[in-house]
Amino acid sequence: MTKAIEVESLTKIYPPSQRGTMQVLALDHVDFAVQTGEVFGFLGPNGAGKTTTVNILTTLVPPTSGAARVMGRDVVRNAYGVREQIGIVPEISNVYDEYSAWDNLIFTARLYGVPKAEQGKRARELLTVFGLWEKRNALAGGFSKGMRRRLCLAMGLMHQPRVLFLDEPTSGLDIQSVLVIRDIIQHLREDGVTIFMTTHNIEEANQACDRVAIVHRGKIAAIDSPAHLKSEFQGRRALDVTFSDSRLEMKTFDPIVGVSEVQQMGEKWRLYTAQPELAIPAVVDWSRANKLIIANLNMVEPTLEEVFLHITGLSPQPIAEVQNITEGRSI
Repeated sequence: MTKAIEVESLTKIYPPSQRGTMQVLALDHVDFAVQTGEVFGFLGPNGAGKTTTVNILTTLVPPTSGAARVMGRDVVRNAYGVREQIGIVPEISNVYDEYSAWDNLIFTARLYGVPKAEQGKRARELLTVFGLWEKRNALAGGFSKGMRRRLCLAMGLMHQPRVLFLDEPTSGLDIQSVLVIRDIIQHLREDGVTIFMTTHNIEEANQACDRVAIVHRGKIAAIDSPAHLKSEFQGRRALDVTFSDSRLEMKTFDPIVGVSEVQQMGEKWRLYTAQPELAIPAVVDWSRANKLIIANLNMVEPTLEEVFLHITGLSPQPIAEVQNITEGRSI
């Protein structure tokens, strides 16, 4: 499989601003590659280096040192060649409100030099695929957020890019739009389009991506498939247990063989274990000894969110904030 994106020792240092702030090391010798036809997720908290990486790969910002190539084209020496190969769908809509959906696509096609004979055909196909054909003559300014997002994605595909950069593709959208976009992403993947997705939505990355990279403080902290990342984190497997007596308190739990930590989650208790084969019979014995009836017991595998929290050292509260706000001055 060929490489669609190659990044070698990529470094970016922002100089001190006029306000006297110190220089910022946004990327610190980053290395990774994305295979052709892969859906690649780029995860990280605000300030981790996600936006800087994308800006370099899309030729908007030059690196301080290192190299990056998109479809074999160097992002510095052959920026125009890179732009011919890529599509960009930013989180903030670039749709022209005063244009109809049709005119937005035709205008985009002209910007990218799509042959005139192909413009109408592609516009019709994309509007149909994204469920916007009946709204083709309506002004985009009256569209809902989900419709605008779909139109924005259609615009990014008008020139049939080989690599598509998606920034928070489903952030804040209704369920219908989320399902449409997820379906489109999978169809693009099957057609050999490489997708580079930056997102705060960890579950989105878990469902959509072949591999994910977790970037933290300007470095790649981990990179692998979601399944492999979770499998290497088996020490955080857990048992979710519900007892007949919901009045239990934390102090009730004496040490249980194989259980390293206990957390209350409403009426449910989560017992973390690295040895479920020991913990399960020990929990059953413990409940009998304490004259409790187990109403429900489930094995819980680690989530990608827990892997993310462990690698970045963040607490759940910041993550909740990160997932519900957009980046300000992101790096």
